[in-house]
This record gives sequence, structure tokens and C-alpha cells, in this order.
Amino acid sequence: MEEQVVLVDEKDNPIGLMPKMEAHEKAVLHRAFSVFVFNKDGALMLQQRAASKYHSPLLWTNTCCSHQRDGESNLEAGKRRLQEEMGFVTPLKEVFSFVYKAPFDNGLTEHELDHVMVGYYDEAPEINKEEVEAYKWMPLHDVKEDIAKNPNNYTEWFKIIFDKSFEKLVNA
Repeated sequence: MEEQVVLVDEKDNPIGLMPKMEAHEKAVLHRAFSVFVFNKDGALMLQQRAASKYHSPLLWTNTCCSHQRDGESNLEAGKRRLQEEMGFVTPLKEVFSFVYKAPFDNGLTEHELDHVMVGYYDEAPEINKEEVEAYKWMPLHDVKEDIAKNPNNYTEWFKIIFDKSFEKLVNA
């Protein structure tokens, strides 16, 4: 059965469920999350999305991201997906949320109320190669500079987060 996403209004009130692909085809607002994991030096763990991803393959992005399941809290979803994609779990805290809309070349559109969570971890992940091509650690200011120089190397939501909320990440 295809994964369902939680449809929401602009205030994050659930208003129904829809298959994930249908929500992306119709650009319907739904709940999502983005996890940012930092090490003790303040560097961010980035992941490069697997080549097989249906959108944004091989682009660099935050540590992990996905959609909450029906009845799953934001933090539960973040920890679940961190384990599934990166092979570890660490405590997370939600720091902010925002709504964005990003169309893709393949006709799909991300229209999400994205809950941004932060955690800390100092070891190497055990990446799931079906989800993640590679990972690297980068200081936040270096990430910001590289996005400015090489924007086509990064996912749309990641660029939006950095553009709108860089200071919130720095102070998280």
C-alpha cells in the first residue's frame, strides 16, 4: 500500500490523508519534517539523496527528511526516519516550522508544512544505500556559502530553510 501523508491547513490542523504521490501531483499542503544533526564542533551532517529517489536524486540536503504517518508525532517521525536513512537515533528537539511550495521538473510539487528538528551526534552514520548515496559534515557557514555558489547541488527545501531560517539553525 502506498504511503499516506497527513493533509493539513496552514495552522497544521490535520484535515485528511492522501497517497504521497497524489499529494505531490496535486500540490496539496501536507505535513513533513526535516532533521538537522550537528556534531560537537557545530558541523552539520549532510546527506546526498540516492540516485533512485523520485525527485531531487543525488542532491545534497539536511541529515534526513520525510513525512509523518497518521497518529505519529513530529519527534517520533524524525527519530524513525533518522534510523531508516542514517542508521542511528539521537534525541531531537523541534525548533521551528514553515510552509513552502517547490515545483520540480518531473511535474511533482512539494507543498509542505515542514517541522524542522535539531539533534546532536558525533559518530559516523550507517547509511541506507537505498535512501542515501553519501554523507559529509560541513560547518553551517560553509554550507551557506556553497549553496550560494552551487545552488543546483542542493534540494529546494534545504535552500529555502537556509534562506529563511539560517539564524534559527545557528542558534538552535
